[in-house]
Amino acid sequence: MRVWVARPEPGASRTGAALAGLGHAALVAPVLAVRPVGEPPPAGPFEGIVLTSANAVPALGADFRGVPVFAVGARTAERAAAAGLGPVTEGPGDGAGLAALVRGRLKPGARLLHAAGAERKPEPAAALEAAGFRLVTHVAYRAEPVPRLPDPVGAALAAEGLEAALHYSHRSAEAAASLCEAAGLGGAFRALDHYCLSADVARALEVAGVPVHFVAAYPRESALLDGLSR
Repeated sequence: MRVWVARPEPGASRTGAALAGLGHAALVAPVLAVRPVGEPPPAGPFEGIVLTSANAVPALGADFRGVPVFAVGARTAERAAAAGLGPVTEGPGDGAGLAALVRGRLKPGARLLHAAGAERKPEPAAALEAAGFRLVTHVAYRAEPVPRLPDPVGAALAAEGLEAALHYSHRSAEAAASLCEAAGLGGAFRALDHYCLSADVARALEVAGVPVHFVAAYPRESALLDGLSR
């Protein structure tokens, strides 16, 4: 199967390699570009660091080593540990579950640093603040849509050379649908089998009138890729 991977780098190439290992042909063409904001994070002390994306890790330097890190999922946890942060605790893959993890490890009133993107979901911040944690948010990066549909994707859609697309976030799914419509290839995009990491990701496509073929049972890449064999 030839599959479009629209998620940003560096995850896109890693997913492409995983697809190749499963016998699929990956078309790696991100629709979002991740750019660091460049502003230094606020000064501590903090009793914990909350990470909802691996893209926020580079913003945290040596000053934050030794502070407990609560990472949303496996990839974010791995990247934080590789950067020398931690101790790192891995969450279940979603914001609500991450908030529950923090509540189980730290007491309300703890001051937490949430390193995140400019565009982010309400959780885990809403639940943590409601539980009495003092959350300081640092915008570490921005994920900006590319200006137009990548040429390889346009060519593949026009030639009916794609069979499926993988979608990892609400924003990237939304951007993929929008860019295809703008390129006059909305019909070809809707004809693909669309595999989504979560129900929230799927909603971005459904709002755009794009049928969703598969939604992972839990928000992990392994569960998403398992769907390709069904």
